Amino acid sequence: MKLRSTETFWPLKNALEMSYPSLDSDKDTEILIIGGGITGALIAYKLINEGKKVIMVDRRDIANGSTAASTALLQYEIDVPLHELIKLRGVECAVDSYNNGKKAIFDLRIIADSIKSNCQFEFKKSIYFCSLKKDLTFLKNEYKCRKDHDFDVSWLERWDLEKLGLNALAAIESKTAAVVDPYRLAQDIIRYCQGKGMKVFDRTDIAAVQSHKGGRLIATTENKCKITADHVIHCSGYESVETIKEKIVDLKSTFVIASESIPDLPKSFKRAIFWDTSTPYLYYRATSDNRIIVGGGDEEFIDAKKRDKLLPRKELFLMKKFQKKFPGISFKIDYSWAGTFGETKDGLPYFGKPDSHKNEHYVLGFGGNGITFSTMALNSIMDSINHKKNKDLEYYKFGR
Repeated sequence: MKLRSTETFWPLKNALEMSYPSLDSDKDTEILIIGGGITGALIAYKLINEGKKVIMVDRRDIANGSTAASTALLQYEIDVPLHELIKLRGVECAVDSYNNGKKAIFDLRIIADSIKSNCQFEFKKSIYFCSLKKDLTFLKNEYKCRKDHDFDVSWLERWDLEKLGLNALAAIESKTAAVVDPYRLAQDIIRYCQGKGMKVFDRTDIAAVQSHKGGRLIATTENKCKITADHVIHCSGYESVETIKEKIVDLKSTFVIASESIPDLPKSFKRAIFWDTSTPYLYYRATSDNRIIVGGGDEEFIDAKKRDKLLPRKELFLMKKFQKKFPGISFKIDYSWAGTFGETKDGLPYFGKPDSHKNEHYVLGFGGNGITFSTMALNSIMDSINHKKNKDLEYYKFGR
């Protein structure tokens, strides 16, 4: 699957500091992680610190799939608003999921600090705004629901938003959000894990995973090398649709633009991330070097050629949307790219084993919260491996 198109911002910003060999011989390990993006990196961090023997493989260069295309907004708000998620999954699951996301943001900061990553992690406020009168009731319902469940949010009126340079009717301001350089963080975590003994192989495509006697698994690469493992953990994101029979995610194409650096970018813009109530929603954030990233304009298809042809038109669409919302900021496009995106019916991730009789685990953080979902998985991955009950494994199980 072609996950993204054109040159995205993060790899060019960081250049290719680390390279890893491809696999050219058979290996034996305790745990095999398939996928070397931010999800695989975080799971590896947990397992290595638990003293596990780990091999990581990726079919591309490390962190050059969806991680390289991510806009890396870290929010506890899920793509499905809290008051709607309660209807879908019940109060306990919905509120816990929002609180789990909030905790994950702080957990990720601790991880970044522990490995001394230069990933430009910055705490921000989150501004969830509406521009149409028909969305006001919806936004007020969401605000009330969050207040009722003790989330630290404030209601902003039009004049409050004007002070932020935002042309909109109203918004919910959340106190906890952040941004990060996802490519840098993934590379730093994987380097840390390699230093602790993890073996890393890129340009290594797993063709099949089969059960072996004694419950062990054999992963065979396209060039017929074999990796024998006690457990296999798939951190392959949207490409998991290639190995999972159950339909768990609706794949789409999404589009992103990044501006030139703006030396006088207003502090009010840099202190928050912005996203709206439109469907599909648009989002806006600043980078550490004063660029603006704008994303959205999703389309209901994943054909790479069709997606890439749309990119010039989507550049103009996203730039016009930004200028309408932030008329006081000049935007000149420096980078643009398209990628695969997907949402589950309830906006929540999938953790655990599709087949309880097979030691094949998945950590799939679909949607706009992929990084925080992957961080949440650190609380349950060991229980999945050890066949123990865990509330998150129940909330985010397959077949739900």
